[in-house]
Amino acid sequence: MRGRRLGGHWLLRLVIGLGVVLILSLLVEIGAIIALPLSMPDGYGTGFITSGLSALGLLYGGYWSQTGIISAERYRRLFGWCFGGAGLFLAINLGFILTIGPVTPFETWGWVRWAVSMGAAIGLALGLFEARAIERAIEAERNRMRRQEIKQERDHLEEFASIVSHDLRNPLNVASGRLALAREECDSDHLEEVSQSLDRMDELIDDLLTLARNGQAVQELEPVNVGTAAQHCWSTVQTENASSAISIDREVLADGSRFRQLLENLIRNAIEHGGADVTVTVGELEDGFYVEDTGPGIPEPDRESVFEAGYSTTEQGTGFGLSIVSEIVEAHDWEIRVTEGDDGGARFEIRDVSFATEEPGGHRENP
Repeated sequence: MRGRRLGGHWLLRLVIGLGVVLILSLLVEIGAIIALPLSMPDGYGTGFITSGLSALGLLYGGYWSQTGIISAERYRRLFGWCFGGAGLFLAINLGFILTIGPVTPFETWGWVRWAVSMGAAIGLALGLFEARAIERAIEAERNRMRRQEIKQERDHLEEFASIVSHDLRNPLNVASGRLALAREECDSDHLEEVSQSLDRMDELIDDLLTLARNGQAVQELEPVNVGTAAQHCWSTVQTENASSAISIDREVLADGSRFRQLLENLIRNAIEHGGADVTVTVGELEDGFYVEDTGPGIPEPDRESVFEAGYSTTEQGTGFGLSIVSEIVEAHDWEIRVTEGDDGGARFEIRDVSFATEEPGGHRENP
């Protein structure tokens, strides 16, 4: 307990206490000047004002440092700067006093008070500057290490995915070839089930590679029309009896290929979980866009889990679709959240998007 207290806020309370003592001394001086016939030496007024401002600076600086702006690890250094500055200025000014010869006690106290207040305030200011510089340097190093760790993890993930893909595709290709030969020799419903299983394995491999590669930060951005991209994606996804309502005609700055992949996965997810006759809406937000469906929606406790790799509520899903969406959003430094749509369905909002133009467009519907 004692060790923790020594490294706590009490050091800065001493700084604040010094400011209080200096202000009280100034009030006592004012009272003495009023009550006693004391003559003020030259420059006393200027020294009085600067001492008062310095004391107020100590009060504010000591309080501000405890609000979380400065780490508690820097308090000892701040204390050292403050009282070290006060001691240094006091020693210098005592040298001046001894040099100029005899002075009155009132003048001596004025010199001492001014030296302590100015030295402490300047020292505290330098200490705060140093502490903030250290905090920024530490934060920058943490961010650099975090980015490096993320890059290494992504590199390892991509390397792993490539190896797994290569090792799995070879036996998968052999199995597909054997299946084709088997179909020539006989006709069995079991062969169709084998074919579906092989197709699912191929889809899982593709999604694994996509998930690994889409996590990489976007290097080049280009204007991409959200409405046009949504219409293109709608035409490439098996929509069955579903319908779409595209009500956005804005251009966003994005990686065109990955952006279309984001929309494809969101549209495919809406159709897979919303039912055969679901309506999918792509609309505009103030700082982004949304994809909404009229399906059963996503329960609130599951809205964070849906972005985890492998999470799926259907037997046909691979569980990678929304995880890929999350990776693409993160690679663009956007934000995504799941909420409830106007008709109770799922609504995916992508925010913090940079638009290429501020001119809003019209409305299109595609039955």
